[in-house]
Amino acid sequence: MTGDLAGVVAAAARATGIALEPGRARPVGGGCINAAWRLESADGPVFLKTNSARRQDMFEAEADGLAALAQAGGVRAPAVIGTGVAGADAWLMLEWIEPGRATAATEEALGRGLALQHRARGQAFGWHRDNWIGATPQENSATGDWADFFAQHRLVPQLDLLEIGGLAGGLIANGRRLVEAVPELLAGHAPAASLLHGDLWSGNWTTDAAGDPWLYDPAVYYGDREADLAMTRLFGGFGQRFYAAYEDAWPLPTGAGLRADLYNLYHVLNHVNLFGSGYLAQARRLVERLLSEVGG
Repeated sequence: MTGDLAGVVAAAARATGIALEPGRARPVGGGCINAAWRLESADGPVFLKTNSARRQDMFEAEADGLAALAQAGGVRAPAVIGTGVAGADAWLMLEWIEPGRATAATEEALGRGLALQHRARGQAFGWHRDNWIGATPQENSATGDWADFFAQHRLVPQLDLLEIGGLAGGLIANGRRLVEAVPELLAGHAPAASLLHGDLWSGNWTTDAAGDPWLYDPAVYYGDREADLAMTRLFGGFGQRFYAAYEDAWPLPTGAGLRADLYNLYHVLNHVNLFGSGYLAQARRLVERLLSEVGG
């Protein structure tokens, strides 16, 4: 995903003041949107992500989110070294995290740390800028009402994309009905505006060589903390010790299971938009289940 790696490395070296060795760049796998590299420097390895120059806003949003997570002091996040554009390519340079093996203690630290991160509060739901959920733009206009924010800035944009793409057929009508039902589904639930990672699946956390957890690839905003917890269950990869540690630090209120279906619908719809119709059946089941809760 980069046309001139040597040129990108040279530009990043100039911008950051770090002497890099492009000849020793090593590809790093695991992502489907960007290319990633381990680069060597006199001070040790660094992590470099590259994409086309039109994706620069995505890297700037990621840098912004990582800084917010780091400031919250809950779970560690890689330090941002720099970001920029070199010709046709955008780049983001981060602290290198030497991978290690997760243990029970790692999962417990992740649960406690996430609960602490969620204690960081915003004055409204949303964020000071729009960002990205995967390769999809994510709207973050500040809103005082959580049900309104989630309906209008999470579900509606995904349904609009589905309709434009012609992917969803009959899902659109039921999805629009569900948008109208969100206030009823969330009636009596008044969450704090917590700092969320926003895209918390198992591929977006790691363990360092000391066994400590780290978060990366965020889609941050202030929202219901249950939305982060819901996504951890969507694709699996989080152990029971993680959930027990979180609950011990900050128990979830009654009704979290139903709300998890609502919050995860956002991510399932996004997967339909990003990856195609293979996720349609799951999206339909979630919509139908949620509508059944309000007599739809």
